[in-house]
Amino acid sequence: MRSHISRRLLHTTQSLHHENPLGLPQKGSIPRFQRGLPNKRPIRGVSHILAVSSAKGGVGKSTIAANLSLAFARLGLRAGILDTDIFGPSIPTLFGLSSTGPPRLTPSSNQLVPLTAYGVQTMSLGYLHEDEAAPVVWRGPMLLKAIQQLLHEVDWTTAGIGIDVLVLDLPPGTGDIQLSIAQQVPLDGAVVVTTPHVLAVKDAVKGVGMFAKVGVPVLGLVQNMGLFRCPCCGGETAVFGGNDGVLAMCRERGIELLGDVPLHPSIGEDGSRGRPTVAAEPESERAAVFMDVARKLAGKMGLEVS
Repeated sequence: MRSHISRRLLHTTQSLHHENPLGLPQKGSIPRFQRGLPNKRPIRGVSHILAVSSAKGGVGKSTIAANLSLAFARLGLRAGILDTDIFGPSIPTLFGLSSTGPPRLTPSSNQLVPLTAYGVQTMSLGYLHEDEAAPVVWRGPMLLKAIQQLLHEVDWTTAGIGIDVLVLDLPPGTGDIQLSIAQQVPLDGAVVVTTPHVLAVKDAVKGVGMFAKVGVPVLGLVQNMGLFRCPCCGGETAVFGGNDGVLAMCRERGIELLGDVPLHPSIGEDGSRGRPTVAAEPESERAAVFMDVARKLAGKMGLEVS
C-alpha cells in the first residue's frame, strides 16, 4: 500500500534543511543544490510543458491556468497542472482539493502522486501544508530546491501513460522561481495573462521581456476581465479601461491575443467552490473562450485535439 506523506514533514514555520524542503522520504543521499545554471532536463512522463505567467498579481492568472488545463482535458488531451506559487498556492482551492489530505508517495521512489479532479492531474505545495493559513517563510536556497522537487519528484505516470501537457501556474513577478523553472525544464512556451488596466499592461511587457531573455517563446497573451456585461440591460462596460494598450503591446511585440475572458461573477464563484468554469459551466460563453484559447495553444505546441 502506498503511504501518505506525513504533514509534520513540511511545516511552514519551522527550520528545515534547504536540501529537502518538502520533507520527502529519501532513499540514499540527497543531491545537493547546485549553484550556477542547473542542467535542463525534461519532466518524466510529460510530453509538453506550458507556463502561464503574469508579472503582476491579482490579474486572475491561476484561474486562467486552471481553466486551460480543464479545457485541454475536454479536448481529449491527458492534462496536468503544477502549482509553482510557493507563497500563495491556489490550485487546491480552485480544484476543490484543499481538504483531501496530503498526497500519497510511490512505494519504489518516494515521489509525490498527483491528486486528480475533473480529469486533470494536479500537484501543489498547498497539499503539504499542515495549516492552510500559515505563511511559507523560506529563503532563496530552500525556495529553489522546493521548485526543483516539485518539478522532478512528482510521478505524473501513476495513471499509466503520463500526460500530454502540463500547465505550470507560475507565481506573479519575474524573479527567482520563474528563472529557475525556465533554466531547469524545457518549456514549449509561455502564456502571459493581463487585465486591460494600464499598470497591468506595463507589467505584462516586463513578463514578455523576461521570457525573451531566457529563450522561452511567448505563445500568446490572454486578456482577463476585459468587459463586464450587465445581466439586466445587456450593456457592456470596460471596467479596467479599454484594451487599446493590450492591442498595442501585442502589435509592437508580434504577440497573438489568444482570447478575451470577460469579467463575470460566475468565474470567481466557480473557482471559490472548487469547480472552475470549464467544469462547472462547460456550455457557457465563458467556457467557450477558454476552449478556444486551449485549441490555439494546442496547435502552437503541435498537439492534436478532438
